[in-house]
Amino acid sequence: MCAGSYGKKLMNAKKIGLILGILVLLGAIVGFTVNQTQKNVVTVQTGKVSKQDISSMVTASGEIRPLTYVNIGANAMGRITKLYVDEGQKVKKGQVLAQLENVQSEADVNAMKAQIASNETDAIAAAAALKTALAQANSSSADLARAKLDYERAQGLLKDQLIAKQDFDTKKAAYEVAEAVAAKDQATVAQARAQVDSAQGHISQSKAQLTRVNDILSKTLYTAPFDGVVTNVPVHQGETVVMGIQNSPGSTLMTVSDMSVITAEIHVDETDIVNVALGQPAEVTIDAIPDKKFTAKVTEIGDNAIVRSTGVSSSQSATSTQEAKDFKVVVTLDNPPQNLRPGLSATAKITTGTAKEALTIPIQALTARDPKDLETQTSKAKASKTAPVAQVKKDTEEIQGVFVVTPGRKAEFRKVETGLTGTTDIQIKSGLKENDEIITGSYKVLKTLKNGAGVKVDNSQVIKAES
Repeated sequence: MCAGSYGKKLMNAKKIGLILGILVLLGAIVGFTVNQTQKNVVTVQTGKVSKQDISSMVTASGEIRPLTYVNIGANAMGRITKLYVDEGQKVKKGQVLAQLENVQSEADVNAMKAQIASNETDAIAAAAALKTALAQANSSSADLARAKLDYERAQGLLKDQLIAKQDFDTKKAAYEVAEAVAAKDQATVAQARAQVDSAQGHISQSKAQLTRVNDILSKTLYTAPFDGVVTNVPVHQGETVVMGIQNSPGSTLMTVSDMSVITAEIHVDETDIVNVALGQPAEVTIDAIPDKKFTAKVTEIGDNAIVRSTGVSSSQSATSTQEAKDFKVVVTLDNPPQNLRPGLSATAKITTGTAKEALTIPIQALTARDPKDLETQTSKAKASKTAPVAQVKKDTEEIQGVFVVTPGRKAEFRKVETGLTGTTDIQIKSGLKENDEIITGSYKVLKTLKNGAGVKVDNSQVIKAES
């Protein structure tokens, strides 16, 4: 009885052990299977394809400049005797700004005025002499006419022997004398006319000289070319300034700026300039006024590239260069404040394009793959069986696209066509639809993720970063 009971217990123990062994084996198989499955699963972060308004921007920095400004340079050499304005002072058109030493030039003007007065007096005297000569010529012409009549009458009388030869000779001599006197008086008239013309020529010459010395005198007095503000005065009263000559700039007395129209002159990278067009809206921020943004629009786009390292136009460079280049762009502020000053640092954001209710994805979701890398293992195996021995070399140009999470939790690469690029998002024109779940990170995962790989979504890091 005891032996039978013991045998039953032993048999039960063996059954329990067998069952436990089977369970352990099943658990090991399941664990191994899960482990192998988890090895091919990649943890990713995802987002949704959504519709929103998007704008593409070009950002560049530069400085504030008035649309119109004039550097008033020295037009003559001399000492500054008086500066009538200070930096920052408002001026009106025609207002006197500065005076150079003008003793010699003013004396030249006075001398030429006196010379003109003397020449005009000579002209009056010459005109009077001409009148006298004309009167004398008229008188001698009358005497000649009378003497000619007497001579012609005497010729007739002599022919008829009604007059003595002596009387005839007297008439003849009187005629010849009158003829000579008339010729002399005509010559005197011509001489008087020449003196009048000479006097008028001297007057014209003196007036031309007066214009020249007046111009020299005017270059010692500087006036405002328009209403504006004196924005720079680099000289001081008592300094000597010089005018510019070839390859040598002259002295600058001051700068007058029209502050009614203010611009920001910025330098746009050569890769962005193709998207910039006249009339595009812009938003300008000024370092000196950090809490305010100013609306503006593009009013000028430079045609010549500027070498970034030297600031010189590439057209002025004798040799070609591969350095980075910029293009000058001018944006005009709509409502500039009164306290702006030329030279203030500014940053402009130019809106180069907008789209309403566009399909968008985060920029970081966009990636590129070689076409060969997009083939799954199954498709590769099928391709290897069906491919001919001699194959044409495939195009290795990379394809732009995103990874979409399929219902089976697989990463599926989809080629997309992009549009406008915003600050954080990019427009999708084709390849996706709204609410598609796309893989957005991490960057390391997107760089190495394979098409068809299993994925596990974990957005906890994204939520933590946003919070």
